[in-house]
Amino acid sequence: MTTTTMKPYSQLDEITNEVRARAEQTEQDRRVPHETVAKLRSAGFFRQVQPKAFGGDEANFATLAQNIMQLAAACPSTGWVCGLLAAHQWLAAHFPEEAQQDVWGADPGALICGSYAPTGSAKAERNGYRLSGRWQFASGCDNAEWAVCAAFLPDGPPAFFLVPNADYSIVDDWHTVGLAGTGSNTLELSEAFVPEHRILPFVGLMSGDTPGAKLYSANPDFKMPMQCNLPSCLAAVGIGAAAGAIEEFLALVGSRETRGAIAGAGSRMAEFSTVQLRVAEAVAGVDAAGEILLRDLRRRVGTVREGKSVSVSDRISSRSGQAFAVSLALRAVEGLNMSTGGRGLAHDNPVQRAWRDVHAVSRHISLNWDAVGTMCGQHALGLEPRGQY
Repeated sequence: MTTTTMKPYSQLDEITNEVRARAEQTEQDRRVPHETVAKLRSAGFFRQVQPKAFGGDEANFATLAQNIMQLAAACPSTGWVCGLLAAHQWLAAHFPEEAQQDVWGADPGALICGSYAPTGSAKAERNGYRLSGRWQFASGCDNAEWAVCAAFLPDGPPAFFLVPNADYSIVDDWHTVGLAGTGSNTLELSEAFVPEHRILPFVGLMSGDTPGAKLYSANPDFKMPMQCNLPSCLAAVGIGAAAGAIEEFLALVGSRETRGAIAGAGSRMAEFSTVQLRVAEAVAGVDAAGEILLRDLRRRVGTVREGKSVSVSDRISSRSGQAFAVSLALRAVEGLNMSTGGRGLAHDNPVQRAWRDVHAVSRHISLNWDAVGTMCGQHALGLEPRGQY
């Protein structure tokens, strides 16, 4: 996997080792430990794409994605949660400046979880809205001070509503076989007042035309359409998880011999041609997935920094790369998991955990190859693409 992007967060290697040691416990607890989030906060992980005006680094998403891959190789659930919490600093930067002051004015390190499906209801009120409903899949909500919840405005279009954690309750309903440690529970709100300045319509995010993009016009990275960036952070988890599975598999089979009263008992697994092929395919697939994802992120950054608009074709290309990269990661862990034998059935086997987690990543609507690939095929065939891009 490519490693040409600099990783300026010097403590990340040490923290990654701790994350790996906690991976099984994270899954059992069904949430990322506060200790992990606190250490990553101190190391500056969550500042990567946050505006400099609030203490951030304004790094690009290729840097963030690469660091997410490293975390996810140690624990996919931790990579998923902390990657999203970091990416949401960029998302919050698109709200009006007053909303950003609400979030970061007193605490520049405040974190934001989110639920993107517009499932709640918003009623207009003077200078704002009353927001009610339930929002599923709010990954890392136990670690966040704020949330972005999507809902349709009374006049039709969907928007993000930015709300503090005092306004919502967390329904503990995340019991899954994949990404089990992400704490992606449900948020529940009842008549929570959201002022107008904490509303951000989807349409601006999809095109890169938002109040924050105008506020930070000196940095064209804030003009990037959301779908070119945020799903890449999720895809990075799948790639990182598969990379971690390769490391664990090599450690597992390196000196292992077959056992039992069968022909070939006592043979080294590393000498089996089928095992060699599965390893080669996994390594090549993960390397290609990382190259595709980081290449597209860099290309989109190059476009906006040249003062050009990101075209529909560019946006579709990003969506294709994100989903196809995950499909390559999925193929890699499928092959490795099939080669682990009986030992691979154990709950504490990190290869099967990665296998379950990459399957969970691939089911996200933004990364499901059947859904995204169909949209990309429509565009290539000159049809109107049906999907988010």
